[in-house]
Order: sequence, then C-alpha cells, then structure tokens
Amino acid sequence: MQRSRMSLSWNFRFGIVIIGDSAVGKSSLLHRYTEGTFDESRQSPLGIDFKVQHLDFDPGILIKLLLWDTAGQERFRSISKSYMRNSVGCILVFDISQRQSFEHIQSWHKEVQDYVKPATMIFLLVGHKSDLVIRRQVRKTEAEALAKELDMAGYIEVSSKDNVNVTEAFETLTREIYQRFQQGNIPLVESWYGLTVGMPLHESQPKTEKTGCNCG
Repeated sequence: MQRSRMSLSWNFRFGIVIIGDSAVGKSSLLHRYTEGTFDESRQSPLGIDFKVQHLDFDPGILIKLLLWDTAGQERFRSISKSYMRNSVGCILVFDISQRQSFEHIQSWHKEVQDYVKPATMIFLLVGHKSDLVIRRQVRKTEAEALAKELDMAGYIEVSSKDNVNVTEAFETLTREIYQRFQQGNIPLVESWYGLTVGMPLHESQPKTEKTGCNCG
C-alpha cells in the first residue's frame, strides 16, 4: 500500500530511476503513480524530474521511494548518469506502439550496467501505453523473453492513461529490491539516499533538474 505523506517515519530509502527513449511516457508514468493524474498534453521536463512515494511492506516497515524520471535525449544522458549511481532499481520503459523504443532497451540496459559496475542494478521492464492495442508493434512474448534474457525482475504492461498496472509496476520492483536486501544480496549504504547501489555521489537532497519541456 502506498502513502504519499512527506513527513512519515520510514525504515529504508530506495532510489529508482526511470529510463527509456524520449516520448515513451516516462513522465506520465511517474505522475500517474505519485499524483494519480494523467494529462495527455503533459510535457516532460528536459533533465530530471524527482518525486517521493512511500510504500508499506512487512508489518512496521515503511519504504521511502526516491523516483527519478530521466530524459531520454542523448544530450541529457550525462545528467541521468549521476542519478543511476545513487539508485538501486531501474524501470526500463518502452512504448508498445513504437518498436524502435523496444529495440533500444538492450542498449539502455547495457549503458546502465556499464555505468554502475561493479555494483548491481535491479531492473524491471515496462511496456507502456498498453491501451494502444490496435497499434501494438511489440508482442508480449517478445518483451517477456527479453526481460528473462537480461535477468530482470520481470515484465509488466501498463497504461498511464487507463491507470492499468501502474502501481503494480513500482511495487513489483520495490518488492524485488526489498527481498534481495533481506537475502543479503544488496548492501545497506548509510547516507541521505539510504539503500543504494555503490557509494552515493551526494550527501544532500538532489534538486530537480529542469531546463525546459519536451513531450515524453
């Protein structure tokens, strides 16, 4: 169960980045999850958008999610990379109606893996805009096979417009992170960021980077 109050006393903090091509709907996905809203004309920020959400897990355990929506444009990848190093989870997003965005997933995955080494990032593959059924260009079985091949936490198809599986996507990745932490497979780093992959780059709360708007 999610809670959005900012003053809650939490147990762990998980950084999660949302990555994928421009215009696959990363911003819509984040806003639907954190604000419960969908605006078809919404324009995503160029740079980084930052949101906070809370999830109840085991009795007495509250997890604070630090969520970063990264720009998909090449010129903003240098901004995104610093947030990758401060995260433990990554949602890789493609648009099921745009096959090219799916074909770029392996490149995004490799880029993140190469950047966060030697630490490990936990990935979830998300096929966005599942409401565009008649325009589908990527079969569900293809995406499931890719998620398995890249050893991700799974594959989920979502629609921010129809509010289908949005919460489930974030909770699935958070649950996987929490379980791996309990199993001792992820270190607990004491910093503002809480549970992170590798050593954190910053010790103060990150500021949202916004340099303009672009549809995404």
